[in-house]
Amino acid sequence: MIMKIKLAVFTIAFSSTFYFARAQNNSVVVPDWALPGSATHKQVPPPADFHRATRTENKPLGIFQGQSDVGGTLVEGSSSYSSRGRAYMIVSAGYNIWYQRDEFRYVWKRMSGDVSLAADVAFPDTAGYNDRKAVLVIRQGLEDDAKEAVVALHGAGLMHLAWRAEKGVMMTEVRVNHRKDHTTDSLNVGLAKRIGIEKRGDSFTVWISMHGEPMHRIGEAVQLHLDGPFYVGIGFCSHLPATRDTAVLSDVVLVNEAGKVR
Repeated sequence: MIMKIKLAVFTIAFSSTFYFARAQNNSVVVPDWALPGSATHKQVPPPADFHRATRTENKPLGIFQGQSDVGGTLVEGSSSYSSRGRAYMIVSAGYNIWYQRDEFRYVWKRMSGDVSLAADVAFPDTAGYNDRKAVLVIRQGLEDDAKEAVVALHGAGLMHLAWRAEKGVMMTEVRVNHRKDHTTDSLNVGLAKRIGIEKRGDSFTVWISMHGEPMHRIGEAVQLHLDGPFYVGIGFCSHLPATRDTAVLSDVVLVNEAGKVR
């Protein structure tokens, strides 16, 4: 089943002090499988042979070397940088970063060896879809089904470490917490202020600061081998296949060593 949706899509302009939204009309065709889950619809994996080419700009942004709409999101994304706060505003649509393929805006750098990456996360629109994801991603390539390790903070507070063990296979996850309204545990009260990922050899770990305290590791390491050079960066997915939303990742730290998440 194919659904055609006429919608208002929002583009974001960003400066060091403010951002604003401008609406524009756009018509896109959304496959039924890509629609988000709701009371009347269950999201399912894409067809096994479904792929869409990634769009890439080899244009530096801040500390990163390039920008991509991984999985060729139905609505083009954008990225901007403010040196004030080392802040990256990432605007993206995208059905998900899950199953056997992804759709999201990715700002990246090619690296090899060990990696420490961390960022503060904010969602300017507090009314966005609960499962939107701000992500720290280490990927083998830019294809929609590439091997990868992802630390994701969802709009409703869920945080996980997810990985795709081989190209084209389903993702696996380890959840750090639950959605922010599910329990009174300290990791489930509000959104995490800062998230991090560390690659030490083939081991990947999650790091977190809930309220500005020093970052600390949560949970056990997962194992994933990536051949260098690979891609390291930050990203965002609205979890709505044809509607853009925004995340701001700031005070970004990226070091070509383990043990430097802060």
